[in-house]
Amino acid sequence: MKKEIVIVTAAYGNSVVKDLGGQAELLPVIAAAQADGVEIRRELFSPQELDSLPALAEKIQHHGLFAVYSVPFPLFVAGGELNPDAPQYFEEARILNARTIKFSLGEFEPGQDLTPLKVVLASSPVKLVVENDQTPECGILSRINAFMFAAESLHLPLSMTFDMANWLWVGQDPAIAAERLARHVGYVHVKAAEKRAGKWHAVALDNSDGSWEPLLKMLPQDVPRGIEFPLEGDDLTAVTRHYVDVLRG
Repeated sequence: MKKEIVIVTAAYGNSVVKDLGGQAELLPVIAAAQADGVEIRRELFSPQELDSLPALAEKIQHHGLFAVYSVPFPLFVAGGELNPDAPQYFEEARILNARTIKFSLGEFEPGQDLTPLKVVLASSPVKLVVENDQTPECGILSRINAFMFAAESLHLPLSMTFDMANWLWVGQDPAIAAERLARHVGYVHVKAAEKRAGKWHAVALDNSDGSWEPLLKMLPQDVPRGIEFPLEGDDLTAVTRHYVDVLRG
């Protein structure tokens, strides 16, 4: 079975997206590189673009791609409550005809009543994926593992976005996280990182130490793989196609 490859628009850099005229302008590049899907980032929208989601949905479909909708907000806010704006974001994802919507976990507390989340999920055709982010309070294995256990116990229709490098930002071992969480993973953010001057930076796979490869093999092989590391060069289509081929291989 062919592996589905998703291109995260932010991989090209926010300034490039802006200079090109928005995320829609990257769709021809992504399609020409023979990717399967595009991850649309809400934070890269102008107000006008946010009002034009139906048109963007048509363009994505026209290019033969499916969409993942990434919102730059946590699923749970202070006190462990469901983000009150979550229904709005799910509706935006529905209008975009997105297959999935991605949140960071946020301030989930073990024992939290998940009924409000269950209600939102039951009313939306869009599937939820929850990501480990780079925050030391929320993007840690113990909190994410507790949430996935609670969601599984309630048979909630959701899965995890496993960001391969974000664990490094919170000082945790990606391999240990993969061992613990692999069965919950429904989407992988493929990312490599290196430390410079004491800080982690995302790098292209060819410029990394190669540790991404055995880590990727620890994760499910039949879920979409999103390219979130930097895609840079004079020929963006060629660079993108190169890594589409690498991740399908």
